[in-house]
Amino acid sequence: MTRTMGRTPFSSALNATRRTRELEALGDAPDIDVLVIGGGVTGAGIALDAASRGLRTVLVERHDLAFGTSRWSSKLVHGGLRYLASGQFGIAHESAAERHLLMTRIAPHLTRPLAQVMPLYAPGHMSRGVYIGAGFALGDGLRRIVGTPDAVLHAPGPIGRNETLRLVPAVRPEELRGGMRGWDGQLIDDARLVVAIARTAAGYGASVLTRVEATQVSGYGAVLRDTLTGTELTVRARAVLNATGVWAGEVDPDVHLRPSRGTHLVVDAARLGGVDVSLTVPVPGSSSRFVFTVPALHGRAYIGLTDVPADGPLPDVPHATDAEIDMLLETVNTMLAEPLQRSDVISTFAGLRPLLTDARGSEDATSDLSRRHAILESSTGVLSVVGGKLTTYRRMAQDGVDEAVRLRLGGTDAVAASVTRSLPLVGAWPRARLDEIAAPARLVRRYGAEAPFLARLPEGSDAARGVTGRELAWGVRVEGALTVDDLLDRRTRLGLVAADRDASVDAATEALAP
Repeated sequence: MTRTMGRTPFSSALNATRRTRELEALGDAPDIDVLVIGGGVTGAGIALDAASRGLRTVLVERHDLAFGTSRWSSKLVHGGLRYLASGQFGIAHESAAERHLLMTRIAPHLTRPLAQVMPLYAPGHMSRGVYIGAGFALGDGLRRIVGTPDAVLHAPGPIGRNETLRLVPAVRPEELRGGMRGWDGQLIDDARLVVAIARTAAGYGASVLTRVEATQVSGYGAVLRDTLTGTELTVRARAVLNATGVWAGEVDPDVHLRPSRGTHLVVDAARLGGVDVSLTVPVPGSSSRFVFTVPALHGRAYIGLTDVPADGPLPDVPHATDAEIDMLLETVNTMLAEPLQRSDVISTFAGLRPLLTDARGSEDATSDLSRRHAILESSTGVLSVVGGKLTTYRRMAQDGVDEAVRLRLGGTDAVAASVTRSLPLVGAWPRARLDEIAAPARLVRRYGAEAPFLARLPEGSDAARGVTGRELAWGVRVEGALTVDDLLDRRTRLGLVAADRDASVDAATEALAP
């Protein structure tokens, strides 16, 4: 395996032993270049960008990797179509460019093309088809501009009635005249992406420390507390980057955010015909809002997405409201032959998206900023990386480290430029050659080139939904899982459905045993 296929200079394995060793080393040598606070996709990306430039980097996360918003996404790698519709050509191009990098260089093993099908019903099917087709064509133009080949994402186009029913058989056939089919990227799992980024950062020398809380934070360091032992140590950093997302204001009071909640429903995939495409449904009365289904792990499907203000205290784990559940069901049911009932919803999940405001809470001129990202310098010297979205995490990280280099680390003459555009994550393997990996296809889809190594672990007890004891052991030995929740809620996502969690606790406990 060559470096271009995901090899790192040092071991990328995260586990309890490495965590203890690196905490002890940090106590002995507390002067570092970069301290990153937050273990979501942005923080992990910053740690990778900094470490791969040769900077001594420490990432701390008070919970687990991908504990917050990063695990509650739609699992899509968007190409920027929604931003084209509102005239935001710069961010649309950035989204398409970052999608291209993820699907072709950075993580081809964790991404795949996903067909998006919008059925067209009479009356009005012709005009809606023209409108949707024009949007798809603009998005496809961006795909071509950034160089994503047809073999990765196909060109969009109209499809006939029979093909529409074949692709999305759960839709009602009455008055169906055909459909439009576009293409976008899908993540196998967003939490797996975060873990892969964090492990790659560790493979370039970063210390990735979960269950470590940063307090007394300034632009020159912080007090770190190991939440497992209560031990505290003080680190001195040349640059401190706050990547805590919607919680950024808790680290840096100069950051003012107003969260928006996005909710998804979880249903059995069989209720949607077991399809492997995304059914796209326009929200009644709107020409630019859509609800869509997404095929998911473990025979499930997700239905989303809401976008509503989330006022009040910020919970660690947000929850869907009855109104959001009803809205999603009512919208998707406009196209289903057998409408979904509340009893079909086996779980829900919600994520908080940070929207920038000023100190007075004003939302004037923040809609564009909320879709872009910004690097904000605090009066204390902390650099907060806010806004953006999962697809553009790499660019956010690069810009954050570039700003730290400019303001804190001696300038571009002292620090190397970012290399993450061409840096594959652990497990990366060329998309066209994934079937050459000697391991079960299910494992290759989740672990890429590392699947054969996982397959050689001792068997152990299996969890629910076909998750093997080897996968649980890999989560503990290689992916930094420290608790049952880490294994079930983030490494495997079995915890999303209560019955799956209950059936898997014993196997997860066994995997964590010394």
